[in-house]
Amino acid sequence: MLFLRRCHSLTRFGPLNTQRYSTLRYQVAPAAASCAVRLRSSGSDDQRSYQHARSPGWTHGLAGLLAGTGAVLAYCLHQHKAEQIDTTKVESTEKAPLPVFSQAEVTKHRSLEDGVWVTYKDSVYDITEFVSMHPGGDKILLAAGGALEPFWALYAVHNQEHVLEILSEYKVGELSAEDQKKLQAVKSSDPYASDPERHPVLRINNLKPFNAEPPPEILSDSYITPSAFFFKRNHLPVPQVDPASYQLHVEGIPGGVLTLSLEDLKTQFPKHTVTATLQCAGNRRSEMNSVKQVKGLNWGIAAISNATWSGAKLRDVLLAAGYGPDVAQWAHHVQFEGLDKDVTGTTYGASIPLNKAVSEEGDVLLAYEMNGEELPADHGFPVRVVVPGTVGARNVKWLGRIIVSKDESSSHWQQNDYKGFSPGTDWDTVDFKSAPAIQELPVQSAVTTPADGAVIDRSAGEVTVKGYAWSGGGREVVRVDVSLDGGKTWQVAQLRANDKGQPPEPPRPPGRAWAWKLWELTAPLPPDAQELEIVCKAVDNSYNMQPDTVPPIWNLRGVLSNAWHRVKVTIKEDKEEE
Repeated sequence: MLFLRRCHSLTRFGPLNTQRYSTLRYQVAPAAASCAVRLRSSGSDDQRSYQHARSPGWTHGLAGLLAGTGAVLAYCLHQHKAEQIDTTKVESTEKAPLPVFSQAEVTKHRSLEDGVWVTYKDSVYDITEFVSMHPGGDKILLAAGGALEPFWALYAVHNQEHVLEILSEYKVGELSAEDQKKLQAVKSSDPYASDPERHPVLRINNLKPFNAEPPPEILSDSYITPSAFFFKRNHLPVPQVDPASYQLHVEGIPGGVLTLSLEDLKTQFPKHTVTATLQCAGNRRSEMNSVKQVKGLNWGIAAISNATWSGAKLRDVLLAAGYGPDVAQWAHHVQFEGLDKDVTGTTYGASIPLNKAVSEEGDVLLAYEMNGEELPADHGFPVRVVVPGTVGARNVKWLGRIIVSKDESSSHWQQNDYKGFSPGTDWDTVDFKSAPAIQELPVQSAVTTPADGAVIDRSAGEVTVKGYAWSGGGREVVRVDVSLDGGKTWQVAQLRANDKGQPPEPPRPPGRAWAWKLWELTAPLPPDAQELEIVCKAVDNSYNMQPDTVPPIWNLRGVLSNAWHRVKVTIKEDKEEE
């Protein structure tokens, strides 16, 4: 239920603005200059207060804040009819053609300083004035310089007529026909031409193959990461797989090859669901780059995400293929090959230890669903391996072959990548065969909000810090310590394994804590501090802890980056009253 409070003066029609907009804009009457609006959603902890500035689009901003309540807009516009001007006296003017902008021009406007422009269908809008009034706060800036459609698809509250009416008042031009065509046209010779569309909020580290992570603040919004925001780590073009003709081949076990269709996986084996976090080996690599340059994608702190996965257990499939105690006497690894391949036909491959693959407690899945829906193309449709507690590189997507073997995968990504080395090892001396392939990952945590470089008002009186924590191998995170002074003093954060208002995940048996914990701490601002150095560190149930600095764990590939995460914020002092 929505409440409108402290609105002492309602708006009324103002003069027609023909210089910027071709349609009638509503303006705030001088008497309404001090009107404040508070939006409260019953049954939620969220409460936001808005105070409008003297801006021409305030009444439309109000309606946007109260999205979903078109009646409120009508009420505010018609309550004081006596104050309305006679619109019949407003002379109609011929609409002048609006300018045409290229996508490149739109992309330049991605900040409040440069203006915030967005596109919707074939039109361009300057929503700079609306940003401060957006009910979702500055998250509206995530769409800056790009299209609104991907965001509105996720937030259905926008799919209402009056929201489109509000947007129309900010229209400044048309998107060029050439750029509209570019959205559809791609060169057929491009091996990445059939890659799926991705959400524009993702921060791209590499376009081809596609690798991207979400803004960190999105991670702590949901215990289960929406598939669209789940980090993307591709090594090769996304293959086009026909689910009707898909086949999975299980090899290496005496008795021949077991071939399964997608339907076989769904009907011949029990369906299991596991909530598990996947993390790229290079998560937080950028912090190692700041110490000394490494080779690899410059991942921030968001190459990690959490999802529910459903499918057949790998153990069950191996048993159906003939796996038994005799196989365990000679086999030590289970290899996976994807259907993604390079121009030479080489496929992506990896392997895991056999005991992880066949253990009842290993929970390794041949997953065909993610978050209750079929796997998205970027995440391995129609079938991928999910190896809980293990580095993302072993969770092979678009699975085509399973091979039980005495040897590890011979794949480049198993033998000559995703391995850790001493800080003293360089590219002249490195011997990849001297180090084991990464499997389980070390304990990890990071601050998702506030962002590094953020400014906090002293008047707030307190700061809320949020983040995630996770440990590999099924080890449960049992504590997250947070410091506001660079590690001199510490406070314990509150952990949660669910979204607020939802029941928590059932406790996992020891050694099977596959999912992350989200954490939060609200603390008073130190009275004399002008800057905070926020630090977090996690502890798992084996009492593994994160190292305090990056240099001792630096390595030439920038993997296994799990030092204390540090964020510096500035405290803005209150302005003295005149």
